[in-house]
Amino acid sequence: MSANPAIVLIAPDHPDDMRAGFARYVAEYDVRLARSCHDAVQVTHDIVAEGGTVALFVSESVLPDADVLQCFHKLREKMPTGRRVIAAHWERFITDAPGLRPGMAKGKYDAFLLMPRGTRDEEFHNAITDLLSDWGSTVADPEVVSVKIVSPVRDGLTLAIQDFFDRMGMPNKVYEPDSEGGRYVLDQWDGEPAYPLVCAINRPVVHATSVHDVAVAMYGAPTELDLEHVVDLAVVGGGPAGLAAAVYAASEGLSTVVLEAEAIGGQAGTSSMIRNYLGFPRGISGMRLAQRARNQALRFGATFFTGQVVGELRPGFGGEPHVVCTETGEVRARAVVISSGVAYRKLRVDPVEELVGMGVYYGAAMTAAREMEGQDVYVVGGGNSAGQAAVHLARFARSVTILVRRPSLAETMSAYLIGEIEYNSRISVRTCTQVVDGGGDGRLEWLSLEDVRTGERERVAAYGLFLLLGAEPRCDWLPGAVARDPRGFVLTGRDVPQDAWADGLPPEPLATTVPGIFAAGDIRAGSMKRVASASGEGASVVPLVHAYLAPEAP
Repeated sequence: MSANPAIVLIAPDHPDDMRAGFARYVAEYDVRLARSCHDAVQVTHDIVAEGGTVALFVSESVLPDADVLQCFHKLREKMPTGRRVIAAHWERFITDAPGLRPGMAKGKYDAFLLMPRGTRDEEFHNAITDLLSDWGSTVADPEVVSVKIVSPVRDGLTLAIQDFFDRMGMPNKVYEPDSEGGRYVLDQWDGEPAYPLVCAINRPVVHATSVHDVAVAMYGAPTELDLEHVVDLAVVGGGPAGLAAAVYAASEGLSTVVLEAEAIGGQAGTSSMIRNYLGFPRGISGMRLAQRARNQALRFGATFFTGQVVGELRPGFGGEPHVVCTETGEVRARAVVISSGVAYRKLRVDPVEELVGMGVYYGAAMTAAREMEGQDVYVVGGGNSAGQAAVHLARFARSVTILVRRPSLAETMSAYLIGEIEYNSRISVRTCTQVVDGGGDGRLEWLSLEDVRTGERERVAAYGLFLLLGAEPRCDWLPGAVARDPRGFVLTGRDVPQDAWADGLPPEPLATTVPGIFAAGDIRAGSMKRVASASGEGASVVPLVHAYLAPEAP
């Protein structure tokens, strides 16, 4: 296998400019030059034959023997994980852009850039390194390993631990006990081996019985810090709404604590690529968006506790603080923002539920996608999360089939994703279809699919099933004083029953029926269930918190 992943440059007219633009990558990537689409396909074939991989294809906007988008299509068939960039020469950038830019919306390539015009064109290199970083975080075998996981089997727990670290932005790898990496970890373990073992940099080796064990070992529990004082704001949930609330609250001087049950980012953190988030023209993975927001909140002084499942919220009345209770301690806060998000609805097909973690997964399960190479997989769901999961899975799986009960995706999925799915030859859509049975010997091997119109059933081979079925609120821990709608979502503002209004006036738009307790994001009744809207609500709730905490004017 070649020592470094490859970057293939396709430059028929300006090879010297293209070579010069990628000179800084030669030390860590196998940079190869092709003069046509035919040459690029042959170079890619040679790299694969050598046991190598291509991280990035970069082409001029015009090729002598093929349309550049057709060329990218051929290259994706050979190397579906490779990112694709058009670097137009400055003489052609303006004229070629109108015809090529629409292709990005369909996922035909990842970026349209101006070829570097000299040394240190950092705007260009910022785009390239972003794409290489994205590639490195989604390939099956990470280049850099921050966490070693030792396990003789790839069971559901091991996969869940991997998924946790992926969502936290920590490159990880699973090692067999008798491998070099496995022996390294076992040498640091005192006693009889018990699996899985987790070894992270500057942390003791942990025998994990749950993801919660790993999170507490990595990030600590509330009782480990001095929380004797009352904080200004406790944020329950570290998804987009909670992260936005933490950033704005901490930046404005409020002492802020964030409690997250799983990994920072919530469901959005599992998205392989969010392409319609404002300010990221090339898209951004949910993990990166979450980690950048977390780092931003940390910079302003917010405190995060990961792996903390909130079991109770005791409202404070008469000036007393609210108390947020977890298994390991309590946080007393003058104000609370509920942003704990939602869970995917269960399929409720018992034989399939028994295989969760063994070929059946709730959510995008980016880690599990790596295990799907060359397999036939199915995605259930018609929302953007399902579409993003299908596009990501298509980088690895032989085929991806989206199953929806509706007649089409148009009612529930963004147009840009529908276009990308239609263009991808590995993805197909089966409408008016539901999963009614499934099974296998210790892991998923087959599914039974039913046409909801006719009742006709078909048994299909399936190695993976990814379930993204819609939202159910995560708020069983809330007190009865916090009003909810019949589905369990938290009521705020004018949606609060009138008998709970004060002096004939409704609560503020994001305020609940308990003074000082607010709700933002997917958990709130009437929210849009989108990343951008959740972030907006998280930011918007902070002025309401300020107003509540401010002393009344004399």
